[in-house]
Amino acid sequence: MGELIQYIANETDGKAFGSFKYGYDNDPQMRIPYEEQDLPIMPKQYAESLKIPKTRDMTAMAQQLSKYPPLFHYFLDGSRMVYKVDDIQYDKKVYPLVAGQISVACCERIMQADGISFGSFQHVEEETYSVLALPTAANSRGIDSGVFFRNLCNKINESQPAKRKGIRIQKVLVYASSQQDGSFDKLATARIQDEMVDCEKKIVATLVAQHKLTPDSYLIKDGSLQYKTIKTGDFGEMKKIRANYQRVVGVSKMFNPNLMRNNKGQSIAAEIANLSLFHRTPAIMWEPDPAFCEANFAIWYVRVREREKTATPYSGILKIEKMLMTGEEAEHGLQTDEVDMITANIINERNPVCYGKDARWANHLYPIYMTESYCKSKFKSEYYFLNIF
Repeated sequence: MGELIQYIANETDGKAFGSFKYGYDNDPQMRIPYEEQDLPIMPKQYAESLKIPKTRDMTAMAQQLSKYPPLFHYFLDGSRMVYKVDDIQYDKKVYPLVAGQISVACCERIMQADGISFGSFQHVEEETYSVLALPTAANSRGIDSGVFFRNLCNKINESQPAKRKGIRIQKVLVYASSQQDGSFDKLATARIQDEMVDCEKKIVATLVAQHKLTPDSYLIKDGSLQYKTIKTGDFGEMKKIRANYQRVVGVSKMFNPNLMRNNKGQSIAAEIANLSLFHRTPAIMWEPDPAFCEANFAIWYVRVREREKTATPYSGILKIEKMLMTGEEAEHGLQTDEVDMITANIINERNPVCYGKDARWANHLYPIYMTESYCKSKFKSEYYFLNIF
């Protein structure tokens, strides 16, 4: 058993077992869905001004816009690695002691003097840190939970075991110890994931405060914008930060097409699979349960790779989301011209590709691939990280 784990057990009146350490991320049972709801997405209506049920060809517009400065200047991605580092006993129950690494970065593409040619690609905002997840039962002394776990974090960082190992814990996160089915591993993983999402929201807020997101300078966020409402973190309630997402577009490489319905409640999975190159579906309005997410969305799909050159019917298709900001948008959706502009600019982001570097190459936009690679490069190796504990 490592010194750091023993120190944590002593400070929380627990008993550590010296269990086998391993990473959760390769375990399919530990997948925590946060890109989409598991329930079918039942749209309210079309989310664009032209109520045309047919797909739209974006080829000509993409070619035209390629002669002008690109719309997207910023690219955001977040990643986390989660590990079980021990089991720990509190009040005759055994809980997992879980550690995590979080990395969130926003990269910027710097244009050359002509405003069209690409220049350098560099990060502008970054958060990389380590966290621990403990059950609420670790606070058995009746102290205010927030105070107790903040103090515990400070004590861990000041301890000799932590200093010798060169580790600093940014936060001690807390998961419920009252779960009846015993799925504490998933609860701990979900808390670390919520922390990563909160960090993504923080970086968007920073860019907005710095006036970097403008009508001519949008941000692509890798993955869905369907942020669920969470009780923890500084940005848990979407209604408080929704205005930050006016110039943000979510682009998902992976999605479940069977969740999406048209405005008649019919599945559009086949329509998505049969999209022609550079064609998009109509934008559909989705009004989620406010308990899940406090915002309405325009959602549509576009094919950016030839079907004949990809592995599956959905390879080369991207799911695009735009949060509806104003009352007018929330009621009637976006202007079709804006949906077309966003789509055409995304098509122009498809090259170059990361072919051979990533099995998801057909669904990658290269700036997002670069941002994701940058995030993951900040992680300590699993072997090194586990041996800290």
